[in-house]
Amino acid sequence: MKINKSILVALFVLPISLISQVKDSTAVTTKSSKSKYERAAFESSALIESQTNVLNVKGTLEMIIDHRFGIVNTGPGANDGLGIWAPANIRFALNYAITNNINVGFGTTKDNRLQDFSLKGALLRQTKDNKIPVSITYYGDMAYDARTPENFVHSTDRWSYYNQLIIARRFNRSISVQIAPSVSHMNYVESPMPSNVFATEIGARVKVTPTMAVIADYNYSFAKYNTNVTKPGMGLGMEYSTGSHAFQLFITNYRAILPQYNTMLNQNDFFKGGKYAIGFNITRLFH
Repeated sequence: MKINKSILVALFVLPISLISQVKDSTAVTTKSSKSKYERAAFESSALIESQTNVLNVKGTLEMIIDHRFGIVNTGPGANDGLGIWAPANIRFALNYAITNNINVGFGTTKDNRLQDFSLKGALLRQTKDNKIPVSITYYGDMAYDARTPENFVHSTDRWSYYNQLIIARRFNRSISVQIAPSVSHMNYVESPMPSNVFATEIGARVKVTPTMAVIADYNYSFAKYNTNVTKPGMGLGMEYSTGSHAFQLFITNYRAILPQYNTMLNQNDFFKGGKYAIGFNITRLFH
């Protein structure tokens, strides 16, 4: 299944102009009212399998390592070392802050040899006086499947896209939550699966010490076709963070790492059968 190229370009490019316009209007409002921005709701740019409203300051380079071990096999004769000995998936990425409100990035993922390009920008930022009660951030990526040509009928079949709005609030020093609707698109899918899928993510972070926090992430996909249903994503873990790096260790039933692949294709059921994997995310900032 294909979609008009101009529509896909609009989906990815339009947010850039929106970010620019909203940024200008927000700056004027904040300057006139003397409101101060609240700190970002989260400590890391990622929350297990999802993005957060964190944007790095201008000139910052962020290095990212995402790792997912194999699905834990708890059946008779299981000998996979809690998934550690099973095939793993890993992604390396770099993000760069063009401005305080716009970050761009590039990443490469082991499974399907995916090469992804991302854009993240602030549309609204929560203020300390609650005149703006939430932060709204756009995140989008486009991914290229770099496997050999025999895996595709057309070269355009290699591309997939993801667009998301992240609505986040920092309630206090300890508690932050977010909700993030999204749309995923793949240029080619097997019938009767739809090529466009809507989903919603809910995430939370609760600080338990100055550097440690409990984190949770839930993604519900609205992809239903015939008798098949894409399984929702669930992640639960701990985060250790300092000013320049964050380490997250968790269990998750997502393994694709890239959000459009998780949202559209996941068949691991966290709640029935306990299909989950051990994973970790590492981010390091270079100012």
